[in-house]
Amino acid sequence: QVQLVESGGGLVQAGGSLRLSCAASGRTFSRYAMGWFRQAPGKEREFVASINWIGKTRYADSLKGRFTISRDNGKNTVYLQMNSLKPEDTAVYYCASTREQYSGPRVEDGAYDYWGQGTRVTVSS
Repeated sequence: QVQLVESGGGLVQAGGSLRLSCAASGRTFSRYAMGWFRQAPGKEREFVASINWIGKTRYADSLKGRFTISRDNGKNTVYLQMNSLKPEDTAVYYCASTREQYSGPRVEDGAYDYWGQGTRVTVSS
């Protein structure tokens, strides 16, 4: 049974930083690309970042330079470092694992078959 558990969300002031973590279990973590998505209130879920099995990354264009995705295969964990946070970054952040092994970093949410429960990030102005 695959499980993804996010942590690290919370309330932060604009300009601050947070690091989200996603601990995976139930499959050989190192073979799969991992992604972060977010869903703001009243909006559709959107892609944030993805990292594949060898560390190749992709980012939403609007977030490049502020967010960094990384992974530690020894800990079965993927991270999202978020800097210079803005109120518009307020959302529930989800991590996900791709359906295919050894794929590139994936943007489309249909490429992911397992999702975490989400962690809420609130950025105050």
